[in-house]
Amino acid sequence: MSNDFNSGDFNPDDLRPDDVVLDPDLTSEMMRLRSLNADDDADDAEAVAAAEATIEHDVTALLSERDQFKDIALRLQADFDNYRKRVASQQAHEVQHATGKMAEALLPVLDACEAAFVQHPAAVEPLFNLLLGELRKLGLESMNLHEQAFDPNMAEAVLHEPGDGDPVVSEVLRSGYTWKGRVLRPAMVKVRGS
Repeated sequence: MSNDFNSGDFNPDDLRPDDVVLDPDLTSEMMRLRSLNADDDADDAEAVAAAEATIEHDVTALLSERDQFKDIALRLQADFDNYRKRVASQQAHEVQHATGKMAEALLPVLDACEAAFVQHPAAVEPLFNLLLGELRKLGLESMNLHEQAFDPNMAEAVLHEPGDGDPVVSEVLRSGYTWKGRVLRPAMVKVRGS
């Protein structure tokens, strides 16, 4: 067998172990390259492990940051909902207060209509009923206190007459009105009783 590897008819299966002569310089170089290759594999494994740890840390940080932003968004949404409800409630209260003031401003007109009704019922009744009807739609109610137990929250006693038992409203001198359930103006009444 010839050691001419350039001839092109080399077949590694034709080699016998006794025929192979290793050059000590080449063998040591191959061993060094193998060791470098093994070191590269170890370095690659360390690099992959470090990259995995970095990615895992980044994912954890991103998830934490996402949760923080989600919490902030939920809080802002709740704050906005509370603000919207508070503003709506405040606006409703202001509208109710303004319409109550308007109704209170119309009470002298109602008093004049009521006095005119007592003097000329046929002439004033349609106007008086129309005015009361429209104000009732908005929340104004007249108090019917005649022969009812006297309640100082609902009426002002300006006259007293003797009588037995608890005080009772004997005569309404000026009508009282409520606006959406609260007393807008107490009635002026004459009270009978102790």
